[in-house]
Amino acid sequence: MKSILVVDDDKMNLAAARKVLSEEYKVIPAMKGTQALAYLENGDCDMILLDINMPEMNGFELLGKIQEMEQCKNTPVIFLTADKDAETETRCFKEGAIDFIAKPFVPEVMRSRIGRALELEELRLNLANKLEQKTREVSDMKSKSSQDALTGLWNRAYTEDAVNEMIAQGVKGALLMIDMDNFKAINDNYGHIAGDKTLKMFAGTLRTFTGEDDVLCRIGGDEFVVFIKDMTSKSEIGNLAADIISDLCYKLELCEFETNSSVSIGIAQTPEDGMDFNKLYNSADKALYHVKQNGKNSYHFFSDKLQVENDRAGKAVDLNYLREVMSRTDSGRGAYLLDFDSFHHVYNFIRRFVERNGKDVQTVLFTVTENDAQDLDVTEVELVLELLEKAIYTSLRRSDVSTRYSSKQIIVILMDTNTENGDMVAGRILDCFHKLYTGGKVNIDYGIARMEGKNILKSEPIEK
Repeated sequence: MKSILVVDDDKMNLAAARKVLSEEYKVIPAMKGTQALAYLENGDCDMILLDINMPEMNGFELLGKIQEMEQCKNTPVIFLTADKDAETETRCFKEGAIDFIAKPFVPEVMRSRIGRALELEELRLNLANKLEQKTREVSDMKSKSSQDALTGLWNRAYTEDAVNEMIAQGVKGALLMIDMDNFKAINDNYGHIAGDKTLKMFAGTLRTFTGEDDVLCRIGGDEFVVFIKDMTSKSEIGNLAADIISDLCYKLELCEFETNSSVSIGIAQTPEDGMDFNKLYNSADKALYHVKQNGKNSYHFFSDKLQVENDRAGKAVDLNYLREVMSRTDSGRGAYLLDFDSFHHVYNFIRRFVERNGKDVQTVLFTVTENDAQDLDVTEVELVLELLEKAIYTSLRRSDVSTRYSSKQIIVILMDTNTENGDMVAGRILDCFHKLYTGGKVNIDYGIARMEGKNILKSEPIEK
């Protein structure tokens, strides 16, 4: 049974209202505004009938206080009034009432108006509930369409919009591109279920190192992006990146994967590295590439490279100064390890140099082969290549150049070296490699040839 609160300072009017309505509704009487407010503090009702002319607090004043109560903001109110002038009627609706009933009450009219008002209110509530439900459904659908299905992190489209919106609002921060080294080996050797669990572990770990206002995203595969809001200190960002790497590597060790997996992070900051998501993403990607080409399992700021260039830009030099600087001995040690595209340009430059000057330059091709005709293990080959790269780096001069040609071969250019010395250098590399690698599951063969202008490798591999 629906309940109606009737507020009127006249006992006769209250009695009349109760007589007319009590068969269909629960009637709650109140003779003044303070009584009505006291009831509404702890009780509720489906409708309020409110007399206008009352002592201490008239109906309009009482309605204003009722409207301030959160639990009553949608309760329909009908005014009771003996005034029949248009001004009073107009004010009733203006103050928020849905109707008014003239005194003295006409029972059928009173029941009809109250019944119609309650039906309309029930219809309004039903429509409001349906709208709220649809809104939730749309919100859920939008949320799901913006999330990565596996990890629950945001996808790229949502992240791009969210980061751009924050930057537009003046927010500063850092974008971290996080990538797992050798993740493919986990899928290949342990299956995609293990790979999926690892990605979920990655996502969970990133959540522990970030706040509610930060944006976490899985771009795809084993590549994640995190935008850290309001973090601008390089030392603070660096410490965060180091902690993420340390924690993720520790958890990877607990998984006991024999994949030599690790974590690399590239970092870009606003505003210096970009003022929108795409520029930050590209900058962080370049910083990540730097980490990948320099041993992995670390982090790098994109701005570190730019700082060197900016420092140079701030000082104009002449050709004599430039020649002196460029001719100074490189204080670094070990061969230059390049990606294949960069190596290709260097190779052709050296080839043209040899063609014109007849210098002795040797090209060595190291190849990983299976031992005892066994199928090569992807993880083992990756480990072998990394250790071979380390042996090459530590065994050669700064003037020599190397690149990984494929998942089984590495190319080395030995500058100012004849064939006999080239064999000695290759042997030194292999000796260093065998000190690092004791697995015994693969062999390393190499072929060596003198660079002859446009000629490339011609000799047969020599097994070592």
